[in-house]
Amino acid sequence: MKDIPDLLDGLSRSANVLSAFVQTIPADQQHQRRGDDCWTIAEHVSHLAQVQPMLLERLQRFRDEDHPIFVPYIPGEGEDASDTPEVMPMDAALDQLALFRGRQVALLNGVPAAVWEKTGSHPEYVIYSFYILARHILMHDHWHMYRMEELWLTQDAFLTQVE
Repeated sequence: MKDIPDLLDGLSRSANVLSAFVQTIPADQQHQRRGDDCWTIAEHVSHLAQVQPMLLERLQRFRDEDHPIFVPYIPGEGEDASDTPEVMPMDAALDQLALFRGRQVALLNGVPAAVWEKTGSHPEYVIYSFYILARHILMHDHWHMYRMEELWLTQDAFLTQVE
């Protein structure tokens, strides 16, 4: 856990990185679907905004509970659920991400060192902890940002197909 300061720095910066990146993409390309199973850039941004309240709630549960037990968050699950996120207006999505990320970073900066060592249970993961969740949030941001860049800039023949 020597990298906690780096995680905090990355988490505090990623909403700004995403916002600056998205501003470089023409608006019509933000809604372009590159394949049947591909989300649009706008859907990726909306997803990042929409999961932040859930991620904050998980951090709070780690802080407040001895060994929280989580259920998977699977977008698009259920009979009436869409396979793609509901698209938010871009400014609203970026604002929501920034707002909740600020709350997450404040929580992360304010917890005692012992909280970083707390473990929980999550059926998707072999090990799950406050520390792993914090790192996961940053990696989740970066995975989606990479995917958005790929959707925007990659030639069709080289586009990764995600199933």
